[in-house]
Amino acid sequence: MKTKFATLLAVLSMTLPVSYVAAQDSSVKIGYVNTQRIFRDAPAAVKAAKKIEAEFSKRDQDLQNMAKQLQSMQDTLEKDAVTMSETDRRAREKELNELSREFQRRQREFREDLNLRQNEENAAIIEKANRAIKQLAESENYDLIVQDVVWASPRLDITEKIIKALAADGK
Repeated sequence: MKTKFATLLAVLSMTLPVSYVAAQDSSVKIGYVNTQRIFRDAPAAVKAAKKIEAEFSKRDQDLQNMAKQLQSMQDTLEKDAVTMSETDRRAREKELNELSREFQRRQREFREDLNLRQNEENAAIIEKANRAIKQLAESENYDLIVQDVVWASPRLDITEKIIKALAADGK
């Protein structure tokens, strides 16, 4: 309860001064940028996604093949377990367990490497977007530009301008 109250106070303390300033001076110019849309629609983001996909497609395909191999081994073991000798069954179970551990290790490394690369590319995109936002703020005399809010009026959304600025910057 105290946390909710503290959060409410923090939000009010941040929004009330802006509301007060806006009420005092109707010429305050505020804009909103949707970062997720930039990551999805900006040419640099689309190019980065294709680059990452190409970079990781071989490893992804290898993992898919390994998963099929594991499934095939599991199916064979289940089908033939009744007719196998105890020694053969144990040997195949051990081989299956080792391959399964190797698959899990590679899968974890793949996810970690993929996340790292995506974060690197996203950081570069956000850096370019922030420069474009600052340039737009200066050229169009914005007093405040915010990113990723819970809700903003569509008339405040300047995301398309930023995407176009990033497209022009990438040419």
